[in-house]
Amino acid sequence: MRHRIFNDDGDEELVFVMGWGNRWTHENVSWLIGQLTGADYRVHAFELPTNIDDFKADWLEPIAEYVRDVEDYQLLGHSAGSLVGQALDGADNHVYLSPWWGYSDAFPEPILDAVSTVPTTFPWIPVGVLDRDALGPRATDHQIETTPSWISPAFVRETRRAQRELLTIDHDAVVFCSLRDPVVSLRPIGERVPAEHVVLYDGGHELFSSADRDRYVDLLLAALEEGSDAVEERPTVPA
Repeated sequence: MRHRIFNDDGDEELVFVMGWGNRWTHENVSWLIGQLTGADYRVHAFELPTNIDDFKADWLEPIAEYVRDVEDYQLLGHSAGSLVGQALDGADNHVYLSPWWGYSDAFPEPILDAVSTVPTTFPWIPVGVLDRDALGPRATDHQIETTPSWISPAFVRETRRAQRELLTIDHDAVVFCSLRDPVVSLRPIGERVPAEHVVLYDGGHELFSSADRDRYVDLLLAALEEGSDAVEERPTVPA
C-alpha cells in the first residue's frame, strides 16, 4: 500500500482512496489532486495494490489504521477506493466517484462464481480493454499502458465478498457517476444512494478523465465540504 501526503500545510484534512490501477503519477489523477490541494486540503492519497488475496488485510486495514489518527477529515473514494471508503470510520463527508460496489455486466455472475473457486493468487483473468472509451477521453497513453490487464481468482473472490458485505452508505454521501460507465454496476448505487444525492456526468468511468471535468470541480468541492446539502438543491449543470 503506497501512501503520500500532498500539500502538507493544508488547513483541512482529506483522505483520497484511489481506484484500482490509479497512480498519482497519472496526469488526470494529478489534476484531481491539484484541484483538492488548490482548495487548501491536506490530501492523504492511497494507491491500492492491484492484486490482493485478503480484502481487509491488503486494502481496508492499512487505511483504517491510518485514519484513526486523522481528525475531522473528508473522504473521497474513486471506484475500488469507494469499496474501501464505505468501510472507513470518522469522515465528516463522503464523496464517491464511480463507486465499484458491483461488477459490471461485462463479468457475468456464473463466470465470477466459477473463477472465485480457483485457489490461486496468480493474475490470469483478463479485465478487458480499459481504453479511452472506457475511462474517458482525457485518459493518457501512459495511464492506459501502466494499468494492469489481469486479475486473480483471489482478487475476484475477495472483492465480491466485500461488495456483498457493503455497509449502509452514509445518509449524507454524494456519488458522481456516468450512466455509460462500462466498468462498474450502477445497480448498487441506485439501491443504496438517494437519486437526489447522485450527480450524473457525461463520460466514462473516470470523472477526472472526462471531457467536461472542469464543469464539476466546484460541485465536487462543495460536496466534500457540505455533503449532500451541496447537491440536493443544485441548479442543473448547463450543457
